Amino acid sequence: MILDAFKLDGRTAIVTGSATGIGRSIAAALADAGATVACHCRKPGDASDTVAAITANGGSAYELSGDMADAATPDRIVGEVLARSARLDILVNNAGSIRRAPAARYTDEDWQAVIDVNLTSVFRLARAAGSHMIERGAGKIVNIASLLSFQGGITVPAYTASKSAVAGLTKALANEWASSGVNVNAIAPGYISTKNTEALRADETRNRQILERIPAGRWGEPDDIAGAALFLASDASRYVNGHILVVDGGWMGR
Repeated sequence: MILDAFKLDGRTAIVTGSATGIGRSIAAALADAGATVACHCRKPGDASDTVAAITANGGSAYELSGDMADAATPDRIVGEVLARSARLDILVNNAGSIRRAPAARYTDEDWQAVIDVNLTSVFRLARAAGSHMIERGAGKIVNIASLLSFQGGITVPAYTASKSAVAGLTKALANEWASSGVNVNAIAPGYISTKNTEALRADETRNRQILERIPAGRWGEPDDIAGAALFLASDASRYVNGHILVVDGGWMGR
């Protein structure tokens, strides 16, 4: 049955940035499908609510912590998961950062901080997980891109640059690893109600402009991304490689 292709029983997943928002919803979805989920957060304890919610629902999850701006974190957390379960089937690169300022006044510090988390850590995690997956001949990597992988945005030059690069990196890794049984794809969320978009939703003019552009007529919710993530993390997408799946309420089609 086709529904069996969405089951993740016996599989191990890492979801970065899973304390809140999109990451938390994805972690819960993968656990509901049967995976054991390593829920990453920046500081110890930040993902405790995510883990508690998953386990209360009968799922299996535990917390991993570490700052993705630290070059040692990606290899360390992949190593911790492999030491615990001896396998890693799914990696969801969701952790991200955003800093807003006009480009003419954007500081080098803000630029580097966003690039380190949104792009460099994605590559380091994919490299660490991918090498293991290639040896096993199977694996799923799902990167979280953005509508700004396709558009320029306003006052977010580093975020736009990083998410555009995530889309390109996704395709590059898919080209190399598809023949080894490793599917690398990405999701490009539209305007989702999360902490990263609080400033936009609080700005009456920008909020109105955004809603007028979305055919669905509403901001997305983190749970709107979970189904797409489950699809790309499961056997149902076994012939999908290097794809950027837009989940945006119709924004890009307008």
